[in-house]
Amino acid sequence: MAVSDGGAPELVPVREAHRFDEAALRAYLASHDLLGETFRLSQFQGGQSNPTFFIETGTAADPRHYVLRKQPPGEILPSAHRIDREYRVMAALADAPGVPVPTMHCYCDDAAVIGTPFYVMDYVPGRVFGDPALPALDPDDRGGVYHALIDSMAALHGVDVEAVGLSDFGRPNGYVERQIRRWRSQYEASATETDANMDALGAWLADHVPADDAPAIAHGDFRIGNLLLAPEAPRVAAILDWELATIGHPLADLAYACMPYYLPHGVEGVRGIEGLDLAAAGIPTEAEQLARYRERRGLGSIDDWPVFVAFALFRTAAILQGVYARALAGNASNRDALTVGRRAGLIAERGWAVAKSHD
Repeated sequence: MAVSDGGAPELVPVREAHRFDEAALRAYLASHDLLGETFRLSQFQGGQSNPTFFIETGTAADPRHYVLRKQPPGEILPSAHRIDREYRVMAALADAPGVPVPTMHCYCDDAAVIGTPFYVMDYVPGRVFGDPALPALDPDDRGGVYHALIDSMAALHGVDVEAVGLSDFGRPNGYVERQIRRWRSQYEASATETDANMDALGAWLADHVPADDAPAIAHGDFRIGNLLLAPEAPRVAAILDWELATIGHPLADLAYACMPYYLPHGVEGVRGIEGLDLAAAGIPTEAEQLARYRERRGLGSIDDWPVFVAFALFRTAAILQGVYARALAGNASNRDALTVGRRAGLIAERGWAVAKSHD
């Protein structure tokens, strides 16, 4: 989500491309005892994938605030925008220690209601920071946010998959190999021009697939921008954006969260901290983050780290290419999608640099 300098999620009127039948939504909410005397709908600015809306209802004495997430309008790539999976994994994690998620209320797979499937969950107050440099915070709080990221990720990866009813949520073996194939395919489906770095990186990754690890719930998009922080402290109030969650290799999450260390700071549309004075900013180094993760999970060394980092960069470039393609089609959920999408080439270049340095 886009944020103000204070970290509050930014609300805007519902974008024209994302309007739907609000009367039908009100009727659906009423049928699930979620509609009060009043009703107001607005949209969260941000999120390059599934449009997200803020619902205000209830009464002055008993206000109720919900969040609705839905698939975007128009054609979507195969297996993309799986909000049903978002709903299921967050519902399953409701009582997982150290893994805060919003309370889920209902999932609607009937596209006839508002045009696409959607779900409704509780609104959790908090702050969202899209820039991993965290310029609005003081150094102590920046370090706290980075530590909270690792701690909540380690807690997620320690969840007993079978105990929370997610043993069939994904295939435990061959995760990284499947992901490489998937994102090569997704990229090829949305590419608007040839990128030599992406082609080379995709081929390199296919030749450097790491061994399987003990399977865990992999969030798939674990980063500072998907952490809802408590209003007054660097504590995670909720982990958001579970669209890519599955059973997979936990180090893929860790590498993705560490990706800002490999991207330049101060470039528009790129969320990087490379070149920033980390010590002065209060931000731990990548090595310190990896050490904290190993400690929290009781791990020794981390094998094939450059492969996981290269894959994170490759996948991000593929995702941004999809954002760019949707922007060209006019149905991206973020008003700056064109700017962000054009950064796919830079990220692919960084990924190929990591791959070449590993060899």
